[in-house]
Amino acid sequence: MSLQTAPTRIRFVLVGTQHPGNMGAAARAMKTMGLGRLVLVAPEKPLDEEAFRRSAGAEDVLGDAPVVGTLAEAVADCRLVLGCTARARRVQLEELLPAVAAERALAKAGDAADPGEVAFVFGRERTGLTNEELQLCHLAVHIPSNPEFSSLNLAAAVQVLAYELRVAHLDAAPAADSADAEPREQAASHAQLEGLFGQLGQTLDDIDFHKGRAPESAMRKLRRLFLRTELSEQEVRLLRGILADAQRMARLAQNKP
Repeated sequence: MSLQTAPTRIRFVLVGTQHPGNMGAAARAMKTMGLGRLVLVAPEKPLDEEAFRRSAGAEDVLGDAPVVGTLAEAVADCRLVLGCTARARRVQLEELLPAVAAERALAKAGDAADPGEVAFVFGRERTGLTNEELQLCHLAVHIPSNPEFSSLNLAAAVQVLAYELRVAHLDAAPAADSADAEPREQAASHAQLEGLFGQLGQTLDDIDFHKGRAPESAMRKLRRLFLRTELSEQEVRLLRGILADAQRMARLAQNKP
């Protein structure tokens, strides 16, 4: 795997799309930039004639797009998830400009030693992504539109990110696959990280870490901390083993006379 084939590991995920035509237009925007992996999460309406008409030659991208029920399912195997949003609102994520986001995505997808699946996530036309959905993202992408008229059509936003990926891909020097690259530990998938976060939250409850305070703030900070480190599968297993022992000791302490 190299930068040459990195786009094959990048998917665009549309969440809760309200108008079928926008899904077709998004597929067209992707195909013009050499991208072909589209995932639809719980669209309000099924694909129809208008969707395929607006795909205008990208019927294969649209027709091959899997439809899943949740964002978590759509990105479960991803190592990097970038949420496209006007602002991250209450979910404090590092915000990237589209060009920087494209470079990060290609670097992750094209890592010769440890390539990973990457997802760009786009929300609903009117309301975008919810805070809960942004919580599943590692980074936020913000298109710096005119603040006096910031409304951007879904397909237009897809086109901006697809274009930046295309430019970054063309600008990148062809990287030859290194046969002698030092072996690296496999990076943890999105699903593995979510499993860790779920167990961490439960463990903090078990040891009464929050002392009656709301746990959301602490968990947001811990998420950011662990996501910055790009944990490997082995590190996730180690941490989950430590948490399991902490939970066991908490149960023993609760059962003491």
